[in-house]
Amino acid sequence: MKPLISYDPNPGFPEIRMAGTAQELREARISGQNKLLEIKNGAEPAFWINLVNRMHDEVGQRAVFLCEREMNEAGFGRPPARYAFVAFGSCGRREATLWSDQDNGLIIEDELEGNAVIYFRRFGTRLSNMLETAGYPKCKGKVMCSEPAWNMKISEWKRQLEEWSADHVWEPTRHLIIASDMRHVAGSRELSEAWARHFHSCVLNNTDIIPALLRNTVRHKATLNVMGQIVTERFGEHAGDFDVKYGVYIPLVNSIRTMALQRGIAETSTLRRLERIMLLEGGSLLLENAQHAFMIALKMRNDTPLRIQDGLVGSSGYLLKEQLKNKKVLYELRDTLGVVRRIHRAMLRELRLAERKGL
Repeated sequence: MKPLISYDPNPGFPEIRMAGTAQELREARISGQNKLLEIKNGAEPAFWINLVNRMHDEVGQRAVFLCEREMNEAGFGRPPARYAFVAFGSCGRREATLWSDQDNGLIIEDELEGNAVIYFRRFGTRLSNMLETAGYPKCKGKVMCSEPAWNMKISEWKRQLEEWSADHVWEPTRHLIIASDMRHVAGSRELSEAWARHFHSCVLNNTDIIPALLRNTVRHKATLNVMGQIVTERFGEHAGDFDVKYGVYIPLVNSIRTMALQRGIAETSTLRRLERIMLLEGGSLLLENAQHAFMIALKMRNDTPLRIQDGLVGSSGYLLKEQLKNKKVLYELRDTLGVVRRIHRAMLRELRLAERKGL
């Protein structure tokens, strides 16, 4: 790890742990965000991103605590069963930015009585609303604990995972891929672990799902043209800018996730997935390049220009055309996109081979 500037190497977020209302949680999250921005330039990127995600976890854990208390004070009582609050998406992978939106769910134990299901529906809605107040926009794809499809008893979750893994058309496969990034945040870890075991048994017992995963993986926007030049946005307010998330970050995440699922790897972090793949296969130049490329993609994603609105950080997610005039940035991006293209071609070859075999 590169030397860091002189500051507390493990900055805590005591304001978050002491917040007593949704508004106080928002203010504490803003304080934590500002503390992270102050140390960003002197910190090694992977270390700093880990701290960002630690803050998100603490916000989620405090929000769960506050929701339990509010539900009790509102007359709904204490939780009538054990449950787990879990993260999906970039937060599940511990790769969330300071401006990431919500991707979460609830796993509830089966021993429910009376109106217990209604309790957790209300709890999920309250929790999602609290997180929105705290600065986490609601997911446009509705992957949230407020939605019945992501707020279920463990037995219902297991049936859902089985259905997703058995149906190889686009939408169920997309949902299975989202589910693959699940990570425990708060509540019963036992439920999260049971969920994860069942997920991986579904994937391992449906080997014919691999072509569906590959078809999903190879779909992404063009990033290099036939001349090896970077493809930027052609029209609109971002004409001439480069879409970091969908141009380089997501293609790498998707490819490495698919490789991990093919090999039965249970990690959710992209870097940990890569490490496990390299341990299994002894490493290769392409995998080593992918590791370096992914770190560049993570750094670029967090280096896109920031804006502050109502105290909260936001970003368009684009590298501006002015930034692309920097030779170092341009070289790193072009080199990283070259790795993306090589991985993409390898995935296409695998897909064609699987389709020829009739999988």
